[in-house]
Amino acid sequence: MDRRIHNFDALASTPLRTDALAIAEAGYRAVDIGTAFARKVRVDGDELVVDGAPRILLDSRRVHFVGVGKCAIAGAEAAERLFGDRIESGIALDVRGLADGRLGTIEAFVGTHPKPTQENVDATHRIITLLEGLTADDLVLMLVSGGGSVLLCSPEAPFTCADEGMLFDALTDRGATIEELNTVRKHLSKARGGWLAKAAQPAEVVALIVSDVPGNDLEFVASGPTVKDTTSVEDAQAVLEKYGIPAPPSGFIETPKDDADFARVSNVLFLSNRDALDAMKTEAAARGLTARVVTDTMHGEARAVAGQVAEALHDAPPKSALLYGGETTVSLGEHPGKGGRNQELALAALAELHDGELVLPFSSDGKDATEHAGAIADAETRAHARARNADASTALAAHSSYDFFKASGDALVTGLLESNVSDLVIALKN
Repeated sequence: MDRRIHNFDALASTPLRTDALAIAEAGYRAVDIGTAFARKVRVDGDELVVDGAPRILLDSRRVHFVGVGKCAIAGAEAAERLFGDRIESGIALDVRGLADGRLGTIEAFVGTHPKPTQENVDATHRIITLLEGLTADDLVLMLVSGGGSVLLCSPEAPFTCADEGMLFDALTDRGATIEELNTVRKHLSKARGGWLAKAAQPAEVVALIVSDVPGNDLEFVASGPTVKDTTSVEDAQAVLEKYGIPAPPSGFIETPKDDADFARVSNVLFLSNRDALDAMKTEAAARGLTARVVTDTMHGEARAVAGQVAEALHDAPPKSALLYGGETTVSLGEHPGKGGRNQELALAALAELHDGELVLPFSSDGKDATEHAGAIADAETRAHARARNADASTALAAHSSYDFFKASGDALVTGLLESNVSDLVIALKN
């Protein structure tokens, strides 16, 4: 079997762990971009059919592809398989490299993440130039996914991508939510907050949006490059004021507000954590567990959420599977250690769990701010930590969850994946 979890066998040391890892695999498979394209997009005769959107007549129209985010290259591959030589041009701007020969007509560009650099600015300019050259007879298929906010960097001088990186650090260190981060980001770039929709006019645009935002508010996914923005410069200023951060010296950019700029744009929720959660629930039930999706909008401090998940497990009947999707935050001190919000959630849950209970939080893109995707917390983890002199309370106080789980050997490793639908949590009880 082609597994996403590289260390599945090493981690699957108990039946409960095996169940948890198999459920996680089901979630990963459900949000694979190539699989989703095959399931949700097709060419029917001379029409493009996308689940959730009106049929589109292709006829002899020129088709272009623009992909932005952590799923861009996988989307470009799927689009080329679907359209073949119908594709006139295209750009995929991703955070990962491209193996030789994987794409034909579509050009691939690699940007940086989680902070932008000049590579991002240059690739964004290429996308805008492509879109601005289109006509009313052109059709643009876009794939917009998480990571796109950082990639779509197009600042107005004297503000730079380096300035944006420092602003991002200041906001994340203070625990800003993804909605707050992207409210600010929308007003720092002429490629976010509806600007790509405006650039593409008068062409027709179908934007397939892979949501990594709890609640699936499309205008905040990758900072909404094709969605009319409901926030304003004043909202961005209010976020900075809330966290005591000075406004950029050059000020903010207002986003397009004219309905005409969006008249020929269809924004489709293509994938979300519900796709993963539904598949995980099905797999859990097949393994004899009573499965329930608790929420797909998980939020709050990772430590607080860990306590809530542990308490829910205590109250659950035997053979239960509780499933969560969303995104927590971690408020860091002055000298934080290394780790990610999923590993921190697992570490915080460790002391709360009873024997026969397990919590597995993991990122859907395979990267929890480190090369770990997440971690398992259970009685086995406690035993491993004792044997290797790893102290959970000390690691938690220092926000050094990565070092703890590296030492205990209970980290989940998948490599960087071509999917991104927020974080997921599996909580099981024998």
